[in-house]
Amino acid sequence: MLAQQFVNAISLGGVYALFALGFTLVFGVLGVVNLAHGALFMLGAYAALQAVLFFKLPLLPAILVAMLVTASAGWLLDKFIFAPLRARQAPHLAPMIATIGLAIALNSTIQGLFGAENLRFPADMLPADGLSLGAVQITWLEVEIVFLAFVLMAVLLWGLKKTQVGCALRGLAESVKAVALVGVDVEGLFRVTAVIASLLGGVAGVLIALYSNAVFPGMGQPMLHKGIAVVILGGMGDIRGALLGGFFLGFAEVFSVAYIGSSMRDAVAFALLFTILLLRPRGLFGHAAQRRA
Repeated sequence: MLAQQFVNAISLGGVYALFALGFTLVFGVLGVVNLAHGALFMLGAYAALQAVLFFKLPLLPAILVAMLVTASAGWLLDKFIFAPLRARQAPHLAPMIATIGLAIALNSTIQGLFGAENLRFPADMLPADGLSLGAVQITWLEVEIVFLAFVLMAVLLWGLKKTQVGCALRGLAESVKAVALVGVDVEGLFRVTAVIASLLGGVAGVLIALYSNAVFPGMGQPMLHKGIAVVILGGMGDIRGALLGGFFLGFAEVFSVAYIGSSMRDAVAFALLFTILLLRPRGLFGHAAQRRA
């Protein structure tokens, strides 16, 4: 029983961490709390579902379609919302309010187009067979979800550490002025950040939709709440904290369902988050989230 719950927690925590990485990346580099991230999460799920139902694509190409759609949405988000606000040196609350409006608009549009009811992926695309490792059962779908989540996280971390763009992004998170002085295209980096973050949010939406086999317009709002909690727990703007916080929340939810009850799932998980923040208000890696001039 314990080993099975551990596997379930890894699956769920990986998706939470993937979502939180996109959320914290935007804050760390752009200095923006993107409250439309949950709507992009929902958009990714709908894009993959429609690619399957309307275009009859297999699951992997459908996920690639979702990545393309949400990456494009991230480009548009920075082009038409974040960039004009940066140019006008708008106060920090302005992007938050703008992204709230965008989230409401996206949710209403999707609901108007597809209705408010739950939609599901075809049953034949979600195989129930899988691996049996002693008492542990894991389906091939869960294997694919874990594999894709971990691959994307590994690629992101490698890119941030080893590539020139990643080094520039880390420098941008520390000081915009310093990066601009050495000739780096700051606006281009901002745009790249928004694209990557939106892509990660969209993929997380597809994975959660596959995990629960439920797609509906309001699915992004609870995930946004969890993402904010995870990012604050880890330390605003810190990649390591987003990873650890995502897995912490996944483990807390899975084990509370297994040993306490599903009705206490969110209560137990958020109570633990609250307790940790009382002991460490800045989060696990809060010192890394402070921006320097």
